Amino acid sequence: MRISQANADDVADLARLLWLDTLDEEPAQLSVDAFAADLAKWWAAHQDSHVAFVARLLRPEIVGMAWVALVPRVPRPGATSRLSADIQSVFVMPNQRGQGIGSALVDAASEHATRLGSLRVTVRSGRKAVPMYQRLGFQSSRQLLQRPAD
Repeated sequence: MRISQANADDVADLARLLWLDTLDEEPAQLSVDAFAADLAKWWAAHQDSHVAFVARLLRPEIVGMAWVALVPRVPRPGATSRLSADIQSVFVMPNQRGQGIGSALVDAASEHATRLGSLRVTVRSGRKAVPMYQRLGFQSSRQLLQRPAD
């Protein structure tokens, strides 16, 4: 398995994985190719704040992804370049799960955020993936609160 940072050449594969990840949740309004075009535009506008990591096996096809969103925080005296990071859209092809690919992707995204100076990396997870995140050192926090949109 090879983990690397994604680039513009990977947009079609990233779009395919995002498409597959949401098939059960939302009815698709666009074709996967139309979505790939939208994703390319979105990523071009957000390339400074969103980094994708991809997993490949022996073939060049991407079998998994993890995104990390990097958010600048308000400066504090003595800490003028604070950064937060949020792991997003982790997905591994169903036939490749259970081989450590998701863990390797989350590790790569987390390490990238830490190298850039993020003091904290968060993730919102479905129930099935919680044990994986816990194995990687993520912990629940009573201080991290959220307010749903009305």
